[in-house]
Amino acid sequence: MMSPPLENDLKAAIRNIPDYPKPGIMFRDITTLLGNARAFRRAVDELVQPWPGTKIDKVAGIEARGFILGGAVAHQVSAGFVPIRKKGKLPHTTVRIAYSLEYGLDEMEMHEDAIVRGDKVILVDDLIATGGTAEGAVKLLRQMGAEILAACFIIDLPELGGAAKLRALDVPVRTLVSFEGH
Repeated sequence: MMSPPLENDLKAAIRNIPDYPKPGIMFRDITTLLGNARAFRRAVDELVQPWPGTKIDKVAGIEARGFILGGAVAHQVSAGFVPIRKKGKLPHTTVRIAYSLEYGLDEMEMHEDAIVRGDKVILVDDLIATGGTAEGAVKLLRQMGAEILAACFIIDLPELGGAAKLRALDVPVRTLVSFEGH
């Protein structure tokens, strides 16, 4: 568990935008955290804190903010980085999976050679809400033979149940701050 001062520092670095992308939604914008060198460094340090000395083969980041965070985490733990992207964005042979969104389905993919069976992987994104995208990423990684060590997020919206959904799949979840509502 993080100390209240650290959680407050990180929360203060996140911009809240009401009614985006639609009325009633409070958008949690991490671009202000990313632009604050101290907050960005602290967030990455906290995301990697549980794994000193652990063998991590790959860090998988979910498009797009997960690329920024995942790249930094991969660097810190000396692991390779795997981008998980929306369908049609990767240039080589891919594997894909459909996943549930709030209103319908979408697909995500990764290169078929990005994971070697048995790779120990940490999944990273900026926020966990309903968990549909993260659940799809976990299933895709497991389909390729990855062992998921954890899923890490800066922000949790616990009322929406995404972190609980991942824990039900036996994926440890690490979040740094939580916000009420959605």
